[in-house]
Amino acid sequence: MSEGVIVVGGGGGFIGGHLVAALSRDGRKVRAVDIKPKSEWYQVVPGVESVVADLKDLARCREAVDGASEVYQLAADMGGMGFIEHNKALCMLSVLTNTHMLVAAKDAGVSRFFFSSSACVYNADKQVSADVVALVEEDAYPAMPEDGYGWEKLFSERMCRHFREDYGIQARVARYHNVYGPHGTWDGGREKAPAAICRKVIHAKATGRHEIEIWGDGLQTRSFMYIDDCVKGTRAIMASEILDPINLGSSELVTINQLVSIAESIAGITLKRNYNLSAPKGVMGRNSDNTRIRAELGWEPSIPLRDGMERTYRWIESEYRAKAPR
Repeated sequence: MSEGVIVVGGGGGFIGGHLVAALSRDGRKVRAVDIKPKSEWYQVVPGVESVVADLKDLARCREAVDGASEVYQLAADMGGMGFIEHNKALCMLSVLTNTHMLVAAKDAGVSRFFFSSSACVYNADKQVSADVVALVEEDAYPAMPEDGYGWEKLFSERMCRHFREDYGIQARVARYHNVYGPHGTWDGGREKAPAAICRKVIHAKATGRHEIEIWGDGLQTRSFMYIDDCVKGTRAIMASEILDPINLGSSELVTINQLVSIAESIAGITLKRNYNLSAPKGVMGRNSDNTRIRAELGWEPSIPLRDGMERTYRWIESEYRAKAPR
């Protein structure tokens, strides 16, 4: 691939910030673009061109990809299950960003385009049991994705396919499964389960109120991918000849109760569990089948959940302490 400018849409976000840092460490010329003021970026990497722009606007997309050889399109309005269940229209508006970035990239002659899709594209009928059968890529059809957010991702996958078929842009698509790690959202309503649980355990320990609220019955099953695996897999898929959407996730399956137990063991405490059965809980079971990524890349995400949670917990703990009243 060319050694020109690499554009990261959503470069001020959680995954985007880690990706920008990794590309920069490798000596690549990177342009990070995000709608948030720079003071709200999760990471601002020294030496990287950092641009504040709303990529729902086609004109801003054209400016963003000017001179680019590769584009990673990670920009989206999203969050954890609580956010996406209550902001379906807002999530759907990310279709504008994805479409306009594709149009701008095509017109600018960008050689490769990566789109970050999600496991939320998978048919809900295949995720009704906690005793889950891991999802293979073909399980996205017949289509019945997560309402709002999942439909946005599935539609944009098709856009990538047809832009490749009709215009020749080399689009690559990965379906992310529950990415977590340091330098991400951990409070405020957009955080995902690993960060939310870490925060709740840290707060319970700090306040001496040894109890925790768990959304649902805690029996929901999930896999969680540490950010370093996500970045490595993203870059490998971008450089590959994998044309169809592919799973990028850990296959280490746990219940939410087990995830809480991991956070408790890191904290060295045991909490009373209060189950909020009316809170958003998503599908009952979801796991990544990694047969295809192993075959294509000879690799799969492998950082153990306990190790990744330890690093995530310690980072959130430091952030929590920094925000605590003195």
